[in-house]
Amino acid sequence: MADPLAIGVAASIVLVVVFFSSLKGTGWSPAEDISEEVLERRASTVPETDFPEPMNRSIGGGGGAVAVGGGGEGGEGGELEEGGAEESAGPGDIPDDEIEYYEVEFIKEGETVELANNEPILDQGEEQGWDMPYACRQGQCVSCSAHITDGPSEDYVVHDDQQMLGEAEIDDGYTLTCVAYPRDSFSIETGESP
Repeated sequence: MADPLAIGVAASIVLVVVFFSSLKGTGWSPAEDISEEVLERRASTVPETDFPEPMNRSIGGGGGAVAVGGGGEGGEGGELEEGGAEESAGPGDIPDDEIEYYEVEFIKEGETVELANNEPILDQGEEQGWDMPYACRQGQCVSCSAHITDGPSEDYVVHDDQQMLGEAEIDDGYTLTCVAYPRDSFSIETGESP
């Protein structure tokens, strides 16, 4: 059997050694924080673009900033420079007595509903209680993209200032539901990107 006195003396010596070594310290100090320097170095290697980055809808949504004064291509005069303070009428500016309704089949949702031609497909889908994908709500990203299975999207919807889809994608039936206003009956698959 082990001698309790010897165990007590050994434990005391170990505790004294640990105590004095902890007073002395290891001499290690943490390295300086270089995270900001690394981020700046990485950012300097990425070229600047005019592409507006969409925000996550869980933190408020919204797209990129729009320049004050807008300006057309080549800097030609905008609406205010021509003396008119009114904005041009878009597909959402249809008077109540001229609103038309179209049968639209939402394939993934498994329902066919009537959609008015004065409100974007995205808004009307949300009014049905569906969780439809979106980010910017301005036609500046492809988060809300969908596929019209009946043919070219321009045959079935009017886009109000979409900036992301090319002619080939539109001809393939892709649309941005946040800026697409129905103008005929069709079938659509939401959440489909080109």
